[in-house]
Amino acid sequence: MTEFELKFQVDAPHRAAVEAAVARGSSQRTRLQARYFDTADGALAAQQLVLRVRKEGKHWVQTAKAPTDEPLQRHEHNVELSTERAGELPPPRIERHAGTPVGELIVQALQAAGHDPADAVLVPLYATDIRRTTRQMRTGDARVELAFDRGEVRAGERSHTVCELEIELKSGSPQSLLELARRWCMRYGLWLDTVSKAARGERLARGVEYGEARKAEAPRLGDHPNGAEVFRAVLNSCLAQMLPNASEVAAGSSDAEHVHQLRIGIRRLRTALREMAELAPAIDPAWEPALVDAFRALGLQRDREHLRQTMQPRIEAAGGPAVDWHEDTSADSSPAPADVVRSTGFQLVLLSLIEAALPPEPGGGEQCEPPAPARKPLRARLAKLHRQVVRDGRRFDALAAEEQHRVRKRLKRLRYLGEFVAPLFDHGAKRYLKELRPAQDALGTHNDAAMAIAAYRDAAGQDARAWFAVGWLAARQPASAVECRDALDRIAAARRFWKKR
Repeated sequence: MTEFELKFQVDAPHRAAVEAAVARGSSQRTRLQARYFDTADGALAAQQLVLRVRKEGKHWVQTAKAPTDEPLQRHEHNVELSTERAGELPPPRIERHAGTPVGELIVQALQAAGHDPADAVLVPLYATDIRRTTRQMRTGDARVELAFDRGEVRAGERSHTVCELEIELKSGSPQSLLELARRWCMRYGLWLDTVSKAARGERLARGVEYGEARKAEAPRLGDHPNGAEVFRAVLNSCLAQMLPNASEVAAGSSDAEHVHQLRIGIRRLRTALREMAELAPAIDPAWEPALVDAFRALGLQRDREHLRQTMQPRIEAAGGPAVDWHEDTSADSSPAPADVVRSTGFQLVLLSLIEAALPPEPGGGEQCEPPAPARKPLRARLAKLHRQVVRDGRRFDALAAEEQHRVRKRLKRLRYLGEFVAPLFDHGAKRYLKELRPAQDALGTHNDAAMAIAAYRDAAGQDARAWFAVGWLAARQPASAVECRDALDRIAAARRFWKKR
């Protein structure tokens, strides 16, 4: 069985209202007490597999879960258990999941870690104790289950409080579930969270609060995909990076890498929406402003940290003075990253993107029309970006700062689009993308200096010592622009992997 489920965190001001809304009509309350098992060396967790035994009211159920290629879908297999004594915890057995996709993945994970699946020793690592209120309802053409959970996850002496809403598809279309989720988000200020209770328990067992930042991964393209299939695969790739990092940021992570990787995910997504629009005519233009606003707001934190941790030490090493940045005015005027991600506008865009990444419904319009080809329009977009980058690169040092920044953005789009579609073409994409790196690095350094000049110029209104940095950085920009020009010029000779041979 494949599970499609959205999980939302519920902030304190809305908890009573959400619980009351779920409890309307024919609802049930159940206590769920679960133990999660793995080998001592974490063979299952290493492959994002979950094995638990849970007491649901008076009954015991063993469940195994595994990820799929879709960010919000999981393989799941449940087995009801019987015990001789009512309160006795039945021991987990891997063979209960034999013959299922998740069972096969468990066997593979154990073998990869050097265990014999027939006698692998499983130990309890963490537990959950949840009071769940559930209600099933019809929405559109779907039947869904609402589940409001309050309780805790515990590993040894460490614990984490749970207060969340799960919306699970029981039958019908995911599109109807997503429309319901939008209404609840707008009404109760919910925000998506991809960190499962199992992942939370695994972190508690390791003594960490947040997970590692999720980096970009190549889209998974099938054999001979049409244009719509390519776009959905790219969109899923972007969401696979954005959603986990957004969850960490919304939960309060102060790790700059989470914000950085979320911004990269947004930039990759914007590239897909812009450069692959011909393959996905249903793209909503309203997504772009919301993504731009979030991208810029999240970038403020990165820019401030770069100034303090990189630029200011360089200035002082060159003999420049320290600068008073007036934290109380520069930082407080911008929203915190967590507030940016939790905002209803950003959450609604995420839900719309999840819907756009779904395969078409049976009998939908996409199946009634011949599939759009993928390679021809993508060749055209890659060739156009390449020409523009090469053309402007030859006169980069003569361009105004705003035009130089535009060249950098085009170069990034060229790189991301190349990464997205490389599997569609013959070998040579890796070499071409490698040829872009020197120019990417040079333009990144040049742009950081331009941003710093503007920031120091603004700071000079409060602290005149900032003028040293303005002059010192500005004096180096012409030489930096020449380096960018030379690096961009070398791209002209790069072998274009998308060209027909």
